[in-house]
Amino acid sequence: MVRTPLIPRPAPGLPRGAPPSGWARTAAETAGVTLLGLGVFAAALGVGLAPHPAFQLLVIAAGALLFPLRGRFPGAVLLALSVLTGLASGAGPLAAVAAYGLARRTVRVRQRARLLAAGAVLLVAAATAAAPVVGPGRFPYGLALGLALAPTAVIVPGLVGTAQGQQRRLVRALRERGDAAERARLAADSEARTHERSRIAAEMHDLLGHRLSLISLHAGGLELALDRAAPELREEAVLVRRTTRDAMRELRQVLGVLGPLGRDAGPGVLTDATGTRADIEALVAESRDGGVAVRLDWTGPDLDGRPAAVRRAAHRVVREALTNVHRYAPSAHVTVAVAHDAAAVRITVRNGAPPQPPAPAGSLGTGRGLTGLRERVELLGGAFDAAPLPSGGFLVDAVLPAEPGDAVVPHPAGPRGAEAVSGAEAGGGEGGAANALTLALGLGALCVLMALATAFVYGSAPRPDAGPRPLPRIGMTYDEVTGLGVLDNKAVRAAATGHEPPRPDGTAGCAYPFNGATEIRPGGLLVARYCFDAGQRLIAIDRFTVPSVRDASPWETP
Repeated sequence: MVRTPLIPRPAPGLPRGAPPSGWARTAAETAGVTLLGLGVFAAALGVGLAPHPAFQLLVIAAGALLFPLRGRFPGAVLLALSVLTGLASGAGPLAAVAAYGLARRTVRVRQRARLLAAGAVLLVAAATAAAPVVGPGRFPYGLALGLALAPTAVIVPGLVGTAQGQQRRLVRALRERGDAAERARLAADSEARTHERSRIAAEMHDLLGHRLSLISLHAGGLELALDRAAPELREEAVLVRRTTRDAMRELRQVLGVLGPLGRDAGPGVLTDATGTRADIEALVAESRDGGVAVRLDWTGPDLDGRPAAVRRAAHRVVREALTNVHRYAPSAHVTVAVAHDAAAVRITVRNGAPPQPPAPAGSLGTGRGLTGLRERVELLGGAFDAAPLPSGGFLVDAVLPAEPGDAVVPHPAGPRGAEAVSGAEAGGGEGGAANALTLALGLGALCVLMALATAFVYGSAPRPDAGPRPLPRIGMTYDEVTGLGVLDNKAVRAAATGHEPPRPDGTAGCAYPFNGATEIRPGGLLVARYCFDAGQRLIAIDRFTVPSVRDASPWETP
């Protein structure tokens, strides 16, 4: 026989198909957020605004090592990542995700606000303190960088996480309230059914019980009278009295079925052994003695430690299934399989196709036995299925929770039920994918803002090489002077020829740069002359005025 594996029930609140959270998911999240941090660093490095790149890479690596610990130490990890973000803006995405997760999971408002505020303050303080060493260079620019990174790395992600956490807690509270209302409705319906069945049982007992008692009493008197008057008719009276007694016993059993669902009918049905392995084996042995080829497969421990409702349901499932086999397929091979583990009890009764065709329709039952089993199993929070097999046999499959607790009937199938479940979960299926995509886009936007803020502050800060170039001075070499932009210009040299003062003694050559000489008076230009000795050392800097040549107007003739 091909055994059906025991399918565990999903944990409450965990949608089907949701991936388990483990080291693989943590590693993937760490790698993705670290890549975003490297992207922020690369954006600043690409425009030449990332000083000390080796130090910043080291800070990002330290943040990546701390990031997986945020689930166990959320507050400490957030504060540490905030300090690292102040030292290197590439750690900002790591701090943003940590702030989002902490705000989403923290229920206490004051604790959440204190942690987010402390993270923002530490970020600003770290950026300000590190500015002269590994930052923009001056304390005001470090303060500006910290004030620009604090909202994008801590405050905004914290606010988004707070909203997400409140939404999840609100949805969970609404679901719990809906489940409580459903349990109350089921309890009210069950109580109403119990009262109605008890009323029907009382009426049937009053109407039929008294009549059958009178028939039995009169049959007994008739038996005594016929014993003396007509002994040959005494057996008929005995048959009437016994039939009446049997009818009274069956009537009591039927009235017990109509009674409360928590009690089973019949004397001695609910005992300490009901539903245990010994009880199931006894049911199988009775069917085997009745001529049915039945085999029991038991997996797992006994059911003696389970609640009485579970054991009673297991007994009823096996008994009803074997009763149907006796009625419809007494010559078929039957397998009773019981699989018990810590989560559920699964009972499967499978019979093959009977060699002979089933009995005529007039002798068949009403089919209400399986309906009653389904109701009993679902009230415990289990699942029940009964259907014919393609091979011609029949299968009864029931899954009972090991500890039923407060069971709720599953949501009805259909479009409206599916929409309600998916809307309530807000974390599985298409809703979960849309939420994840929205968060990813938001994190990407924050990373862009971090890169822009870093580039703006570093671009605004003065560089060490900024400012006017130093002027040439006596004693510099020719190469040093030309390195400062003093280059000989032929036009200026030609203008100075014949109008320059005598050169100093020891001069080996002079340079006449074009340094934007201005006209100090009409017809005159200011010219600078740099004279070098034979060792190419600057020995003199002279400035003198030479006459300028004015271009003739178009109407003038030479």
